Amino acid sequence: MLFVKVPDNLKDNKGTEALNPNGLMQRAIKTVKNVCPDMLVMTDVALDPYSSYGHDGIIENGKIVNDNTVDVLAEMSLSHAQAGANFVAPSDMMDGRILAIRETLEDEGFTDTGIMSYSAKYASSFYGPFRDALDSAPADIKEVPKDKKTYQMDYANRFEALKETEMDIDEGADLVMVKPGLCYLDIVREIKNAVDVPVAVYQVSGEYAMLKAAAEKGWLDHDAVMMEQVTAIKRAGADVIASYFAKDVVKLIS
Repeated sequence: MLFVKVPDNLKDNKGTEALNPNGLMQRAIKTVKNVCPDMLVMTDVALDPYSSYGHDGIIENGKIVNDNTVDVLAEMSLSHAQAGANFVAPSDMMDGRILAIRETLEDEGFTDTGIMSYSAKYASSFYGPFRDALDSAPADIKEVPKDKKTYQMDYANRFEALKETEMDIDEGADLVMVKPGLCYLDIVREIKNAVDVPVAVYQVSGEYAMLKAAAEKGWLDHDAVMMEQVTAIKRAGADVIASYFAKDVVKLIS
C-alpha cells in the first residue's frame, strides 16, 4: 500500500499534482514494480496529500464539492493504473466515486485493475500520527471545514456503514474496507455477514502508536498484545488486514 507526502509548493485546492504522470506516487509504483514485479501494489486515492487545505475534496465557498472531486479521483486512479498499480484504494469517502473510477478504468482498458474501497471510514481521532507524518490534517483556517465529519462517517452511526458498503459494491468495488480497526469490529462482523466480497480492515496509526507507547512504558507485552489485536480483527471477519505491525506479525507467525 503506497501513500505519498507531497511538498507544500506542489499543493493546491484541486490536487493538480495528483495527476502528474511523473509525480511521486506514479514514480513509486513504477519503482516497486521494477524491483519486485510480483508484488501487489495498492495505491491511496484521495486529495488530502495534494490539497493546500488538507481535505479529501475540492473546496468551493467553504464546502466540499463532491462531484468535482470525483472527477479528479477518477483521473488519479487512471494515472495510477497506467503506472502499474494492481489496485486503487479510494480513501476519500466521496459519494459515487467507485462508479466513476470503475467506468474510467474500463473505458481505458484497465479491466484487471481492482478497486479496494474505503467503504466504512469513520471520522476518527485515531488518525493523528499518520496525518502528522504526511502533514495532511485539515488546515486551521476559517474559510474551510475544520474537520472531515461532512464526508467521513459519524462513529456513533452503525447503519450507514452497511449502506455505504453495499452502494460501493453495487458501483464496482472488489474489496471493501472498514477503518479504523479495533473500535469498529462490530461493523466488520456486520459487513462480513452481509456481503460476498472480501472485507479489509485498516489498523491505523493511532492504534499502532498506543501499543508502542504502552510497551515502551513497560505496561504491556508488545508482541502478545499485538497478536491479540490482529487475531481479534481476523476473528471479526477481516480477509485482509492493513497494519503498521505487518512485518512484526509476519516474523512472529513464520
